[in-house]
Amino acid sequence: MMRNPLLLAADMGGTKTDLAIYSRAGGPRAPLARSTVHSADYPSLQALLAAFIATVKRPIDRACIAVCGPVVNGRSRITNLPWELDEKSLAQELHISSVHLLNDLEATAAAVPLLSDSELRTLNAGWPEPNGAVGVLAPGTGLGEAFLTRDGSQYVTHCSEGGHADFAPTDEEQIGLLRYCLERSDHVSVEHVCSGIGIPRIHAYLRDAGHSADTPAVAQAIAAAPDPSVVIIANGVDPHSRSPLCAATMEMFASILASEAANLALKVFATGGIYMAGGIPVHALSALQAPRFLESFTRKGRFRQAMARLPVHVVTTHAALLGAAAHGLGTIPGASS
Repeated sequence: MMRNPLLLAADMGGTKTDLAIYSRAGGPRAPLARSTVHSADYPSLQALLAAFIATVKRPIDRACIAVCGPVVNGRSRITNLPWELDEKSLAQELHISSVHLLNDLEATAAAVPLLSDSELRTLNAGWPEPNGAVGVLAPGTGLGEAFLTRDGSQYVTHCSEGGHADFAPTDEEQIGLLRYCLERSDHVSVEHVCSGIGIPRIHAYLRDAGHSADTPAVAQAIAAAPDPSVVIIANGVDPHSRSPLCAATMEMFASILASEAANLALKVFATGGIYMAGGIPVHALSALQAPRFLESFTRKGRFRQAMARLPVHVVTTHAALLGAAAHGLGTIPGASS
């Protein structure tokens, strides 16, 4: 056993993977090395991790990897990449003592007890219950969902695949979006319209429905972009380059996200609050701060007043990597998983 074993932690997403090396002495806030790579540039997770370890040139004892897919018995099949992962095989191929895989939203949930006020943007302060459950959503390439519950003095993290549940429209415009998507797919999940892959679908629906049009420059940029959602978000929230069609897209996206966040809150009774993580909420913060978000979040009939009491926050730090590091180091305050 190494005297000062080092941990490799990673947040493996469908688009990019963030990696870092940690020591127990330094803790999850002080990475010794860090890098971000494009996931699809590698044929496998083994190749991706091995390339990073080679650049670090430090002995790694173990790894804790947050992955964008369900983990069952130490195995996972990645949702948005053609990769199949196995903890034992990864450890053997990387020549380290152990590898632990956990769902990326479980890792994000594990980070929630570690977050400071400076790492949050509050959309609704509410009245949090100290021992209440906490809901976590992360719209990125896909839509991840998880939650935390209290067991005595401990937090317990729970992952889910709620992003693949059916999309439930809440107004006539969203009903039109559902019909539009059903013409192109036999199943429309909430992820299909509430994520990085969903934003271009909303944009295309509004465009084809004659809602408005982009300028030629914006339309060309969207068509040429490797990830159209980046261009749509930028032109939908930036007051200096605001496109009416992109703005309408982000307004609808914010309403759908709010409704789904409220659905999760109701299902787990998240009186401890809702936390939205990932790059999209941060970059689309102004759309989430607009009145329609909270209007959609609280639009739950007889539960309107109860919903208005629930805190809603946007996480502005890289929570999944922090949570994976804390999980691997065993430094989550009062937490177990």
